[in-house]
Amino acid sequence: MSQHRRRASAQQVRRKQAVVAVTFVGTVALGVGVGVWASADGGKPARGTAPASSERSSGAANAQAAAPRSPSPSRSYPLSQAPRTIPAVRSHTAAHGPGWRPQQGERVVVGDPQLADEGRLLAGELGLAYAGEKDDRRAGDVRLALGSGGGGGNPESYTMTVRDGRVDISGPGDAGVFYGTRTLKQVVHSGGTAPEGVVRDEPAKPVRGFMLDIARKPYTASWIEDRIRELGDLKFNELGLHFSDDQGFRIESSSHPEIVSQDHLTKAQVKQIVDLAAARHITVVPEIDSPGHLGAVIAVHPDLQLRNVNGVATRGAIDISNGASAKIVDDLLNEYAGLFTGNQWHLGGDEYQALTVANPQASYPQLAAAAQQRFGSGATVADLATGWLNDRATTVRAHDRTMRAWNDGFFRNTSVQPAKDLQVAYWTGKEIGARPPAEYLSAGRKVINYNDEFLYYVLGQPQTFVYPTGQRIYEQWNPRVLRGTTAVPASYEGQILGGSFAVWSDLANSQTQDQVAAGIRMPLRATVQKLWDPGTPELSWAQFKQLADRLG
Repeated sequence: MSQHRRRASAQQVRRKQAVVAVTFVGTVALGVGVGVWASADGGKPARGTAPASSERSSGAANAQAAAPRSPSPSRSYPLSQAPRTIPAVRSHTAAHGPGWRPQQGERVVVGDPQLADEGRLLAGELGLAYAGEKDDRRAGDVRLALGSGGGGGNPESYTMTVRDGRVDISGPGDAGVFYGTRTLKQVVHSGGTAPEGVVRDEPAKPVRGFMLDIARKPYTASWIEDRIRELGDLKFNELGLHFSDDQGFRIESSSHPEIVSQDHLTKAQVKQIVDLAAARHITVVPEIDSPGHLGAVIAVHPDLQLRNVNGVATRGAIDISNGASAKIVDDLLNEYAGLFTGNQWHLGGDEYQALTVANPQASYPQLAAAAQQRFGSGATVADLATGWLNDRATTVRAHDRTMRAWNDGFFRNTSVQPAKDLQVAYWTGKEIGARPPAEYLSAGRKVINYNDEFLYYVLGQPQTFVYPTGQRIYEQWNPRVLRGTTAVPASYEGQILGGSFAVWSDLANSQTQDQVAAGIRMPLRATVQKLWDPGTPELSWAQFKQLADRLG
């Protein structure tokens, strides 16, 4: 965003005008009952709030003495009410005062150069000047600073203080400060005034994700970038990209260009996506699924395809007894580690067809022989598949990534155990030999909720899938509902890292990408509300939907 500079004399004139304007606008807003101030609590402090006297961002005391400011709040103003945002703020301490809304000539300043990107973005969004790192305080300022947040050190927490005609947003990390700017943006863009008082806010869950299957249906780079902007404003922090499957391989490759589908993203486009996501504090989580779902690779390397005892090819499955299979997958994992620079990786591991038959050892004797040769006479095909997953984890771990795999890539009663640092992406309980979530949790595994009963948007609604609704997520789901509709015990709460809403492109032409964007709009908002605060929302679904429509 461009920086707008004003001469000192012009600033002084506008400052005086801003003081009058802020007071006038705040009074008018209170008189007409701006929608974002509406609250069911009648103006009382929200749950878990502290006394107003204890609520002050770092440096606010110095701000009062440093520069001219608008009149101090007085009892002539009604007690403020919590801002209405998605997700809802978790704590607001009310105060008497006019609140804040942007006026021409006001500025965004930062207390640390690390926050320059957040400052420039907010200034552009609110039509303010970005003034960079400044120590002076002026009426109408929005100041971003690193310091104490609302969550006892949680890097995603923040405090937003509206007082004396200014806004101070602070947090222990730049992610938290960014989320504070999203709160302010939502309030202002819905036509409202940021209410006087203090917001203390933080997410309940560290993983708030959206996963997109671009392998079976290509999406344009611009569409993905639009979703990143939407996700950032909603305080999501992950975008999963499933870009390799039976139907296509959708990202440019230098190590194996022969496997890339004609319709694909270039590395330059992916880098732009990754950079935009990082600017919105979103980690892009790549997934090259293996040893199943590799049809696009097998199409040009048929010698790697798994065949049963009768020589019949197994769809999408790579032969994990063939050393060449491991080499090509590791080539790709190593190559894309340089493109996807975030700290997360999805290894896949689901639906390996060799393990969906009644007797894998008899149906695939070459896999049974390889398992026994590597792991001993009692080893099974499931042991070999577990060893495959562990080997891929070793490849990715060398790039300092935290890894996850689908729950049906973990098998019961194997002599070989999955690597201890593998997180479980729990999506279904319908696979052969299905293991309930409690088995993973009781073993100490960390779990991410992808519950296909609520969070799977499968194009064309094949099999038993139906398009999920935001209302059902909002009213019936929370992160402990990992399988079906039943929650796991609360004692496992700390092991459930969060969740991810997922779009799968099984019947790719069932919807256009614009129809997908419209279809997932409310489910995304409901999902992030429950990941930010798993408790029962204060708003009804009808009220929540009205708020979403107002916020845009």
